[in-house]
Amino acid sequence: MEQELEKMKKDLRLLKWYAVTMTSILLVTGMFAFTGSNIPHFKEISAERINIIEKDGKLRMVISNKSRSPEVMAYGKGFTPSIPGGVRPGLIFFNDEGTENGGLVFSGGKDSTGAYSATGHLSFDQYNQNQVIYMQYTDDNGSQNTGLHIDDWQTSPDFRDWRAEYKKAQMLPDGKEKETLLKKLIEPKEGQKAYAQRVFVGKDNEKTAMVTLADRMGKPRLQLLVDSNGMAKLNFLDQKGNITYSLPK
Repeated sequence: MEQELEKMKKDLRLLKWYAVTMTSILLVTGMFAFTGSNIPHFKEISAERINIIEKDGKLRMVISNKSRSPEVMAYGKGFTPSIPGGVRPGLIFFNDEGTENGGLVFSGGKDSTGAYSATGHLSFDQYNQNQVIYMQYTDDNGSQNTGLHIDDWQTSPDFRDWRAEYKKAQMLPDGKEKETLLKKLIEPKEGQKAYAQRVFVGKDNEKTAMVTLADRMGKPRLQLLVDSNGMAKLNFLDQKGNITYSLPK
């Protein structure tokens, strides 16, 4: 009888210990759940590439160095001919269908001769087309162009298909057939280009600040200029680029 009572006391002590332990675990878990402190916190992190994904694993954004940057993708897959991976450090955005639709990329440095080049580029793409609004800085050893660009793009065919056809046409032998096909691809409809820069707000290599508005063919038709000496001018141009009216006269 005494042995059985001793055994019962031991079992009771174990049961109390188990109850206390489980209660503590539940309390701590509840505190984490309500305070959100179960989210890891880092003061600093080093990574070559970070993929931002949806719950289903679909890619939405990539932050990467140059060597691990992604290739150009459409519907979750690289398309051919494509910009290969490993050339664009920065951020690349992807839409709901896994197609690239903009990004922030940059580069800069000197070559073996001491000449330098630098670029900075933030863009957003039209659906299934190329970029239609972008801010860009380019500097080729002192030859600079900086500004905001707004472009027109055709709605069809998709950019990847159009680009493939254009690359194929460029490989044809020089001659009438090549010229005709390239012109058809660039100007699928009379008076309308496949793509055209419509607005530029920025600064050119001559240090002239400008606003340029163009027509559907990308031809500048109105320019507001302030040159490096502070002289202001407003120009109206025809389809051939000739100034038809200017202020001041």
